[in-house]
Amino acid sequence: MKNSSRLLPWALTATLAFVGISGCSNTGVSYGDATAVETTSIEFGSTDLQQVAEKMVDSLLTFPPIVDVTSKRRPVMFVDTIKNKTSEHIDTESITDTISSRVLRSGKFRFVDMTKVTAIKKQLDFQHGSGLVSEESKVKLGRQIGAEYMMYGNLSSIVKRSGKTKDVYYKFTMKVIHVETGIIEWADEKEIRKVFKKPVFGF
Repeated sequence: MKNSSRLLPWALTATLAFVGISGCSNTGVSYGDATAVETTSIEFGSTDLQQVAEKMVDSLLTFPPIVDVTSKRRPVMFVDTIKNKTSEHIDTESITDTISSRVLRSGKFRFVDMTKVTAIKKQLDFQHGSGLVSEESKVKLGRQIGAEYMMYGNLSSIVKRSGKTKDVYYKFTMKVIHVETGIIEWADEKEIRKVFKKPVFGF
């Protein structure tokens, strides 16, 4: 009985500690709106990506010559990864994916993925050179479709500081070029300016 009395405070303390840890582990995490305006940082963020993608896709799909071409057929396009010319580490592949996904969902273009050429070639070599694949199921060689257009772009920035103020100007440029002729069929740009002022504490 005495041993039980001595162990009770320790058991109670351990239980409270466990509850406290469990309670802490469930705080501070919540789901937010992925489309809400992000203001936690002056760096290039999700809101900037969404604005850029929306502007570029809308501009491309409403450009009269592009509207004329895509009204009759679905041209094949490939997208070159957006080049990051800023001083920040920005995932430009994510920007590329968002833009190409929106264009594809519009039903106006078809895409070839140049980043998967090596993987596709490996599969073709396996089918035709391993001796393990039946003749009936082998994919025919020389049947892939060449891209008629290429989409590419650049993201650059200018950063200025003055006292407690930091000003960042982003410029996103995108173009579509006709692969055979080398003619630029469409181009547009999106500008974003973000200003951060350090708060002044005290009176």
